[in-house]
Amino acid sequence: MRVLPAGPHALLVELADGEHAEAFHAELLRRRERGELPAVREIVPAARTVLLDGILDGTGERTPGERASGARERFARDLASWRVEPPQREGGEPVEIPVVYDGPDLDEVAALWGVPAGEVAALHSRTAFRVAFCGFAPGFGYLTGLPERLHVPRRTTPRTRVPAGAVALAGPYTGVYPRPSPGGWQIVGRMPDPGALWDPAREPAALLAPGTPVRFVAVGAGNGGAGALPAPRAGDFPAGRARAGDSPAGDPPVGDSPVGS
Repeated sequence: MRVLPAGPHALLVELADGEHAEAFHAELLRRRERGELPAVREIVPAARTVLLDGILDGTGERTPGERASGARERFARDLASWRVEPPQREGGEPVEIPVVYDGPDLDEVAALWGVPAGEVAALHSRTAFRVAFCGFAPGFGYLTGLPERLHVPRRTTPRTRVPAGAVALAGPYTGVYPRPSPGGWQIVGRMPDPGALWDPAREPAALLAPGTPVRFVAVGAGNGGAGALPAPRAGDFPAGRARAGDSPAGDPPVGDSPVGS
């Protein structure tokens, strides 16, 4: 673990890998729930980092100048001494996302996996995924769960436009594009109705949040997957979850955004 200052009121905690980052994020939330965490305005997990933003003093007011720096330094020393338990995979019903597996990179992914193209849907849809962190665009979740043998590189040449709903792979991650954007991930399918991923009129607006279990359900081209997506409730996700629109800090090259480098 390495704890670095990030601006006047934040700390960036670098972890060894995604599993350690997930465990550290869970420990922060547990301590916050028990009232053992100093006042922090926001906790933002990413691929191998956790950003603690808006570190406050004990009275709940943002400390100015040297007092803020001193409070942050004391907190940084405390963080370095924490003993963090491995992440505990809690149960719960997964969010089911319908997918039509007809993406333009399906054949290439199948070749990388060493299976017929028809097997990609079966392998991908029977994997238990979990949202590791959110970023890049509102509603975009970085999902982990694929075994290492099924990790794939990004495209050599990114696309200038990826349609909303595209289900794509890069490195250890699967993601679903909530809106059109450039992108360099390998597209294997599409979600028929991606509007459920981000709905500003809903609370919370993001369907996916860090820690959410996810399962992809293969559907036919004429099946919109109606009823497969439960509307999230405000109490479904722990306080301090990353905002879906936050840019993940300290990501590896494959995780910094769905745009190829």
